[in-house]
Amino acid sequence: MIAANNVTYRVGKKALFEDVNIKFTEGNCYGLIGANGAGKSTFLKILAGQLDTTNGDITITPGQRLSVLEQDHFKYDAYPVMDTVIMGNKRLYDIMKEKDAIYAKEDFSDEDGIRASELEGEFAELNGWEAESNAAMLLNGLGIDNEYHYSLVGDLDGSQKVKVLLAKALFGNPDILLLDEPTNHLDLDAIAWLEEFLIDFENTVIVVSHDRYFLNKVCTHTADIDYGKIQLYAGNYDFWYESSQLLIKQMKEANKKKEEKIKELQEFISRFSANASKSKQATSRKRALEKIELDEIKPSSRKYPYIDFRPDREIGNEVLTVEGISKTINGENVLDNVSFILGHDDKVAFVGSNELAKTTLFKILTGELEPDEGSYKWGVTTSLAYFPKDPTNEFDNDYTIVDWLTGYSPVKDATYVRGFLGRMLFAGEDGVKKVKVLSGGEKVRCLLSKMMISGANCLIFDEPTNHLDMESITALNNGMIKFPGVELFACRDHQVVETTANRIIEILPNGTIIDKITTYDEYLASDEMARKRTIFTANREDDEE
Repeated sequence: MIAANNVTYRVGKKALFEDVNIKFTEGNCYGLIGANGAGKSTFLKILAGQLDTTNGDITITPGQRLSVLEQDHFKYDAYPVMDTVIMGNKRLYDIMKEKDAIYAKEDFSDEDGIRASELEGEFAELNGWEAESNAAMLLNGLGIDNEYHYSLVGDLDGSQKVKVLLAKALFGNPDILLLDEPTNHLDLDAIAWLEEFLIDFENTVIVVSHDRYFLNKVCTHTADIDYGKIQLYAGNYDFWYESSQLLIKQMKEANKKKEEKIKELQEFISRFSANASKSKQATSRKRALEKIELDEIKPSSRKYPYIDFRPDREIGNEVLTVEGISKTINGENVLDNVSFILGHDDKVAFVGSNELAKTTLFKILTGELEPDEGSYKWGVTTSLAYFPKDPTNEFDNDYTIVDWLTGYSPVKDATYVRGFLGRMLFAGEDGVKKVKVLSGGEKVRCLLSKMMISGANCLIFDEPTNHLDMESITALNNGMIKFPGVELFACRDHQVVETTANRIIEILPNGTIIDKITTYDEYLASDEMARKRTIFTANREDDEE
């Protein structure tokens, strides 16, 4: 059990939290939600002891071990992957290193023998003999194959490092697990594995995530941060949303009845206060009026952008034909003889663990890369808008936001452009900010403004939910669902994929594809996925042998 007791945390004069009292108990998974800037990550750091409270304290059941998903992706670059994961249980790791140092001594003394015996006993109690196999299970589940288990963390790519840090946090069955955005940089297969892990996890979990499907799947409770307070709800994210909306509705209805009663009493008092025969009744109603208090209904600190992609022209029947595209990058065959045809009603989710393959295909289709083999042809009525996974080049200039977006607008009018920025929560004064100093989330909202203003009838998104808060993801999801044109997209957000796509194209590790007209959940349950998993497992077992 971990609890916050009258916790206040101030940044300067501003109280980010004020007198927070909340208890997180064993066997439950708590989703910590709130608008950007509400203090979700800060509160996790307070729980982890990484930040001191201004007032109040954090208590943990004595003897319980707390584990945190670390955010420094370079901290363990000099360590082997296996060692890094086992470091998740610091005491076990320290014992292993001390044992190794003792056994490596040339002049092994009696004292060393006694100490080694003590360490061996504690090592066994901590399940040390199974440490490497347990660590390997976590790594494999997250998609880190055996060949990398004894490599240096520094030799891995960014997404693999995130998986190693997550395996480290999960290692050794911690009593309390704090996870800040654990699904970031995970592919959909790894997210699915993590969901099942947390569902089966029997201790306490507190997780921050912008993935609504993930929160719905794993959370038993929801802790909502708003205006410096934390309100606890029993149930997952959808339950919280329905409950909070119902609560606001009930308070508004109660206030409406109170307002009607106030008006009725005021009319009686005004009418009869000067009437001697009614004066006692008027006085009684004055007392009743003074006792009526309206419920204070604070508007949520959450803000939802308005995302609406409207094509300037209807797309024709001939949209895109891809024939035999192959591409090798740094010796890796990421696309191998890829062929498909898109129709005018297609909304295609590209899935699979190889993110480079998806990004490469999108870059080829938008003209940024040339295929090694094969060809593609867009229909004459098709107009494209592209959301790149890495938009760095887009913002490497000295333009203000308004000037930057005006450059892409068919109408060169600042008022027209500011209307699109306003939909994306950029206030008037934000328009003069330089694009190169924007945050990750602000840059994403700029790119979405650019796509809206383009009037394109075919949209390509490469991981558009990165850096977005939950409210912006919800708005984007709704915009993608409503869009009447064609969409090609890769996205780690399960709910976006499930609610938007009517066709799934999976790029397999060998660069070939599986192409199905289906929803994502139906695809996951399909025979193709079952066969793929069987082949993958068999190949892994062959590698291990």
